[in-house]
Amino acid sequence: MRLQRIKHQTMSLFSRLQHRAEQVLASDDPYVPSPCVSVCVVHPIEGVCEGCLRNLDEIGAWSHMQSSQQREVWQHIKVRCAKRLQSTKP
Repeated sequence: MRLQRIKHQTMSLFSRLQHRAEQVLASDDPYVPSPCVSVCVVHPIEGVCEGCLRNLDEIGAWSHMQSSQQREVWQHIKVRCAKRLQSTKP
């Protein structure tokens, strides 16, 4: 039961992040919000943050990126979310 709840919470996190990525990518606002959700744990094998799915290079460079580059990162996040959601389906 506990494992199912954790799996559901994980899927929910990635679903929300994917939805947020779609919103950001559909917007033409020059300000691109950070994907950070304050869950800063880097997966030791995949090398991406478990909260926002950015890699360390993307995280470190975020504040210096142009908005077009930030949107590219959001696109990567959207793809990473889709892969995670696909791999967690029963």
